[in-house]
Amino acid sequence: MLIDTHTHLDDARYDDDREAMIARAREAGVDAFITIGCDLSTSQAAVALAERHPFVHASIGVHPHEVKHISDGWYDEFRRLAKNKKVVAYGEIGLDYHYNYSSPQEQRERFREQIQLARELRLPVIIHTREAQEDTITILREEGASEIGGVFHCFSGDAWLAKDALELGFYLSFSGILTFQNATMLREIAKTVPLDRILIETDCPYLTPAPHRGKRNEPAFVGFVARQLAAIHEPALSLHQIERATTENAKRLFKIA
Repeated sequence: MLIDTHTHLDDARYDDDREAMIARAREAGVDAFITIGCDLSTSQAAVALAERHPFVHASIGVHPHEVKHISDGWYDEFRRLAKNKKVVAYGEIGLDYHYNYSSPQEQRERFREQIQLARELRLPVIIHTREAQEDTITILREEGASEIGGVFHCFSGDAWLAKDALELGFYLSFSGILTFQNATMLREIAKTVPLDRILIETDCPYLTPAPHRGKRNEPAFVGFVARQLAAIHEPALSLHQIERATTENAKRLFKIA
């Protein structure tokens, strides 16, 4: 059994075969999915998808790219959505200084607000950080994010970010990037992460793992991430141990039965 902890099942690239794509993942051993909100409309779509499938759960929130669009009433709507039992996390939220689609100052302000809302809702946070390591860690510390916990999704940072995230009590989630030929340093970092702090994800439809690079990503491929983690830890850990641990970790963090 596997849990894909970060998907975008509402993405338009699945419009022609969404149900078949979900069925393929189930056949591949994916027992549960978390589909992620990046703004108000995708958060609503995530909850709607989760309501249709007992094995799909939802996260709500606003991606750093999109925080410039937050308007009156968004946070109240998130409070309403969070009452749904299928909502298991708040995110993805954070900082992204690579593109700066929203200004850095606005990103930081909205990041703080959303951590505060997540604490109010008692939901763990799903963190996106890119070229913003120091500010991300500082804000998480100052806003008391350790009280609710969370995960650094699609982890691709350096050893210092891994250390800081783990010290905050957060999990690290690895994606198809771990299978990329040039990800040698990331594989070395993954080897040092305690087994009880690792999650796996696809971030589909993005970041398709080897050997399917160039194709649209989908949850059925999350097993390739688990296999890469097992290969990194050979002979100390088996694939079965990786699968069992990452599933137990996801259930613990997101309170999935």
